[in-house]
Amino acid sequence: MAQLFPRSFNSLSRFTIYGGLAFLAFAVWMAIDIYDSNYVTGVRVAPTQPVPFSHKHHVSDDGIDCRYCHTTVEISNFAGIPSTETCMTCHSELFKNSEMLEPVRSSYQTNQSIQWQRVHLLADYVYFNHSIHISKGIGCSYCHGAVQTMPLTWRASTLRMDWCLDCHRAPQKYIRPREEVFNMGWIPPGNQLELGSRLVKEYNVATTRITDCFTCHR
Repeated sequence: MAQLFPRSFNSLSRFTIYGGLAFLAFAVWMAIDIYDSNYVTGVRVAPTQPVPFSHKHHVSDDGIDCRYCHTTVEISNFAGIPSTETCMTCHSELFKNSEMLEPVRSSYQTNQSIQWQRVHLLADYVYFNHSIHISKGIGCSYCHGAVQTMPLTWRASTLRMDWCLDCHRAPQKYIRPREEVFNMGWIPPGNQLELGSRLVKEYNVATTRITDCFTCHR
């Protein structure tokens, strides 16, 4: 019987198979790289806001505590967005003619809320409670990053499930004393694991349940 395919077809077949596998591996690698990119995660991307609010100016330069603006962070799941009245306690006197602050003055005069763009936005199926994290010794800077250095606010972490689980699986790595929760310059000590293990017990962190699905998906 005559040979149907020439000998060169063997080389062509191997090239096609190995080339196809290499292309598939490259495509998977590219998909993962894009999925983890700042473009998709929003990390270090500052959305355009009605007013270019600077945490660096208000926190580092003026020394304003987080709780002055985020008034419900210790008692509610939502940290709270400051009302225009809060802004105007200062800006009725400071920079009161600034063109940049016109949206703030207009909001105050018309009683219409400023339409801020959410930076740390979780999916609708994710439940997150600020107050419980603060009471258990998780500092603002762990999730929000060094906001005291941000001239514009951006997302410091992906906020994805694997990122959350890193803390939930080993909270002793991240827990700090409660009195340091709002200290944006706090640096974990050399004995963080020893300190964290003690605080896990002292703050009654339920290590056996915080990785259950229903903790975040309710």
